[in-house]
Amino acid sequence: MNADCLTIKELTDAVGGGLTPRMVRHYHQLGLLPQPVRSPSNYRLYTKKDILRLQRIVALKQQGFQLNHIRNILEVEPEADTTVNLMGQLQQQYRAVMQQISQLRQTASALEGLLGRDRHCQIIQAEVLAQLKLLDVETQAGLGGLENLWSGLDAEIHTHSEAFTESLQRLLPDLSHRSEIEQHLISQLVLACGDVSLVSFVKLSRGAIAASRAALSSSCQIVVDTQTVAAALDQTRLVHLGCRIETLIDNPHITTATEAELAFWQHRQWREKLQQVSPGCVLVVGYAPSVLVEICEAIANQKIQPALVIGMPIGFSHAPAAKRQLMQQGIPYITVEGTLGGGALAATALNALVESLIDKPDCHCYLNEC
Repeated sequence: MNADCLTIKELTDAVGGGLTPRMVRHYHQLGLLPQPVRSPSNYRLYTKKDILRLQRIVALKQQGFQLNHIRNILEVEPEADTTVNLMGQLQQQYRAVMQQISQLRQTASALEGLLGRDRHCQIIQAEVLAQLKLLDVETQAGLGGLENLWSGLDAEIHTHSEAFTESLQRLLPDLSHRSEIEQHLISQLVLACGDVSLVSFVKLSRGAIAASRAALSSSCQIVVDTQTVAAALDQTRLVHLGCRIETLIDNPHITTATEAELAFWQHRQWREKLQQVSPGCVLVVGYAPSVLVEICEAIANQKIQPALVIGMPIGFSHAPAAKRQLMQQGIPYITVEGTLGGGALAATALNALVESLIDKPDCHCYLNEC
C-alpha cells in the first residue's frame, strides 16, 4: 500500500466535519467524488487531493448548498458559459428554499397560535384542540368550521392584555446555559421582531455583557449610525448613566438602510467622524453595512478602540460579510448573523443592556458566560 494513500476511515478522520465512510461512498455514487484506486486487497485508497475536495464539499454543504449544486460549483470554470447556467440553478434552489421557509412559517404560526396562549386562554385552547381531533374538512363547510375554531380562540384577546413573558416561556428554546442578562437580551430581541427563530442567529462574543456593563457604568459615549437608531434608544436611562449619544450620519432625512448606505459612501466627513470616536465607546449599527465595514477596518488598523460593537445592519451581501468581519476582530460584539437586522433590533439590544444594568447593578451571572 502506498504510504501517501489513506483508507476511507483515515480519509474521514482527516476531513472531519462529521463525515462518515457511508457519506463518502454516497458522494462516489453521485459523482461528487471520483472513484478511487483500489489496493490489492480491494480497499479504497485516497490522496491529499481527495481530502481537499471533500473538505470543500463539507464546507459548502454546511453553508446550505445542495449536493447537485456543489458538484456543479466544484467543476465549473470561472469564465465558462456554464457559470450562467449555474447561477440560474442556484436561483431556482433559492426560490425553492424560500417556499419551504414560507410553508414552515405557516406551520410555526399555527403552533404559536396554540402554544403562545397564556393561562387565561387555556380553557378555550383545550376546547380547540379537542375539536381539531374531530374536525371534518372534506367539505367547504368543514373548512368554515376550522375558521370558527380560530375565531373562538381569537375572541379571547378582547378579555385581557397579552402576557408576553408567559408566551415566550412556552416558545423560546432552552436558554438555561446562558446568563440571566443574556436571556433577557435575547427575549427583548425576539419581542422586537416577533420571530422566535431569531434566537439561533443572535451571536455574542465572550465578555460582551461584561464589557457593556463596564462601559455603560463609566458613562461611555454611544455612537449610532443614523438618527432613526438614536430615536429608538432609551434616552432617559442613558442620561441617568451619563452616556452621551452621537450620530454618525447626522441627517434627519435619512431613515432607511438604502439611504444610509449611499450617504455614508458619498460623504467623507462621516467616515472621518467615525475615526474620532472616543476610546471605550459603544458603537451601534442598525442600517448601513458600510458603516460596520468601516468600523471593522478601523479596529483592525488600531484607529479606534470601542468597548463593544452592536452590529446589526440590513443587507443581502454586504451586511452578512460585515458581520462576519466583526466576529473576527477579537473585540466584544453583539450581532445577528445573516441578512437579519435593523435599527429596531440594534436599539433594542442596547436598551436591554442598559435596563439590566440599572435594574440589576449587582448581578454577576454574566461572569460565567462562555
